[in-house]
Amino acid sequence: MKPLFPKKDKNLDLCIGCGVCVALCPDNSLKMIINPYGEYNPVLYHDCKTECGICINVCPFGEKNPDEDVIGQQLFGNVPGIQHKLETGFFLNTYVGYSKVNEHRNLGASGGMATWILENLIKDHEVDAVICVTKNLDPNKLFKYTVFSSIEDIRKSSGSTYHPVELSEVLKYIVDIPGNYAIIGLPCFVKAIRLSQLYNKKLRKRITIILGLTCGQLKSVNYTTYLSTLAGLEEKPIQVQYRGKDSEKIASNFFFSAMDKKGKEKKLFWNEGVAEAYLNRWFTINACNYCDDIFAECADVTLMDAWLPEYSLDSKGTNLILIRSIKVKRLLEKGIMLKDINLDTIPIDMVIQSQKGLITIKRKYLAFRLYLNKKNGKKVVKKRVNPVRMKNPFLRNEVIYKEQMRIISRTYKKGENDIFRDDMEPILHLLRKNETYLKIIMLPIDIIQFFQRKIRSLLYES
Repeated sequence: MKPLFPKKDKNLDLCIGCGVCVALCPDNSLKMIINPYGEYNPVLYHDCKTECGICINVCPFGEKNPDEDVIGQQLFGNVPGIQHKLETGFFLNTYVGYSKVNEHRNLGASGGMATWILENLIKDHEVDAVICVTKNLDPNKLFKYTVFSSIEDIRKSSGSTYHPVELSEVLKYIVDIPGNYAIIGLPCFVKAIRLSQLYNKKLRKRITIILGLTCGQLKSVNYTTYLSTLAGLEEKPIQVQYRGKDSEKIASNFFFSAMDKKGKEKKLFWNEGVAEAYLNRWFTINACNYCDDIFAECADVTLMDAWLPEYSLDSKGTNLILIRSIKVKRLLEKGIMLKDINLDTIPIDMVIQSQKGLITIKRKYLAFRLYLNKKNGKKVVKKRVNPVRMKNPFLRNEVIYKEQMRIISRTYKKGENDIFRDDMEPILHLLRKNETYLKIIMLPIDIIQFFQRKIRSLLYES
């Protein structure tokens, strides 16, 4: 088997592992594998006869492919009442709230609204089936995309997943089996699906609703392995939960849990080591370094956590929702009328504020990454930001230190947590010092922004 993208192409290793190229290949020359770093990659398992280039044309990181601005304009540009912002792309309405139905909120990562929307698309016969990520109970493949047509199965799939999954099997299913489908995914996956619809009429006709999720980064298999070992699980997990809720903790201090085949379960809270691995970009796929899509701009509706002071203390979780589709707008309005969901409108600026950190990473830090590539003679990929050297030296250091740790994390091997920690500690020490200096110089700005948010909130309430 040969890699689809040979190293000589100098593509900066920008495969996100979505599997759309495998599904669309007319020659069936490709299949998805987990590479030595725990990441999905497509490989050629027999020579390509057609050389049609569709595999490149549906890649969400393909340089010559339409970007989110172009795709968004085609999809939503003529929707009555639609608006646009650089950070969010197109938007029709924005809401904050949660589902009041059954265990939606308790089982979901935040307010349970993704589950509510998927269930009601089925109930209202808007779609025949929904496609989402679910647990697989296979230690070698813990999660997978699955087609569901029952409410019970949809509910079982609730919760966030920080583990590689790919779309090839479910997209082939849609092509083979007529019907209307809804699908949920990360921004890069959503974009890849939209690109696939340009080349396949059945996908264009049958995928009628796409839900998007805001995303900071996609993790390799080794992220789960590391956290399971750190939590104290000795054997390979067969089941994991990434965002368990504890009524005695604030919403942001959720827990990771892992269970082995004997039923032994271990937990690890966000503040006990999960945050360190996640926020420092350990086990993050390199393509995530070059993503500029914060709000899943190609989706009909985007869901996210309400990371705002007004909501983050509620351990049950709260959703922010950004909609671009009139069909989804009507669905939510019906839910509000029936009192199935507790939703209020919220200003778009507050939605943007909730993802302030993510915007910094995907715009300001991305611009600096492009600058570093240009400076170091590497290929500079075309993005919606230009290469720029950040003025703040402490922010520059943060990007550099975290990238060094991300690269080291690719060498991680199960059971070697102590060795891994020893490798990371010198850089962590530098990062901690850097963060201390950064907090000091940013304090006046943070105070000003705090009062600006308070004033905006008061003006909105009045």
